[in-house]
Amino acid sequence: MTQQVSFDEARTILKKFRDEQTRDSDLVVSLWDSVLADSCHRLGDELWLVYEQVCSSALDCQRFDLAELCISSLEHKFAKSIRVRRLHGMLYEARGEYIKAEEEYKSILEKDETNMYARKRQVAIMKAQNKIPEAISKLNEYLKSFMTDYEAWNELCDLYLSQHDYNNAAFCLEELIMSNPHNHLFHQKYAEIRYTQGGNENMDLARSYFAQAVKLNPNNLRALIGLFLASSNLSGSAGIMAKDKKLNLKYAVWAAEQIQIRYENQEGESQLKETKVLSCLKKLLESLQTS
Repeated sequence: MTQQVSFDEARTILKKFRDEQTRDSDLVVSLWDSVLADSCHRLGDELWLVYEQVCSSALDCQRFDLAELCISSLEHKFAKSIRVRRLHGMLYEARGEYIKAEEEYKSILEKDETNMYARKRQVAIMKAQNKIPEAISKLNEYLKSFMTDYEAWNELCDLYLSQHDYNNAAFCLEELIMSNPHNHLFHQKYAEIRYTQGGNENMDLARSYFAQAVKLNPNNLRALIGLFLASSNLSGSAGIMAKDKKLNLKYAVWAAEQIQIRYENQEGESQLKETKVLSCLKKLLESLQTS
């Protein structure tokens, strides 16, 4: 692909990645090596942004030689830049030199204690070394100063989940839902945590949040399946009133119908037979209705 890309096209692709904050590290490195590197002077002042972008991609691809070249060029132009120091730290991380990386980030924080990127890289170091309790503690400390960083809340949730701490993981999702009430994925994830915890109260919450996720995004098949499972569980659970059981069975039937519609619209007949999803749903519904 890169052999057919012109200089201007390669430049536009990299700019689009930066503007949209998306990453395709292999493509970025390939475009640099085969198209941009020999004519990088044509980039003008944009060159420094491209160097930073290529450096991050090179680290993803374990191209330490290219990363060092980018850092060296940036350091020559911006000798005292904190952003360049951060790239040094990331290079040490990629090499597994965590002590040096930590020293680099501490040095940055001594100059700017509010530097959120350096603090988050410290969490990444602990996570890379499988020091999950320490990473959780560090991230909680970070969120005291940057409470609106939803990416950090999401990361903290995942760290708690890795430790099977579902209550604190659910708390993180509650924070995310309050700040991003229209994000269907947050509702879905919260529902999955409550479903995992089990019990009628948690299952009821799971059903409600799966339903909200489906309302926000009707094409969210995972949330639809979650709604079916939570409703099915409640419809056959002890301690649930007959009226509520009947209502949950109704929800389960509706969810099953929606799942069937989506599978039939997206899958061919042969694929449906192979997955056996619809036949399993039918059997589950029959067992619920006869119980």
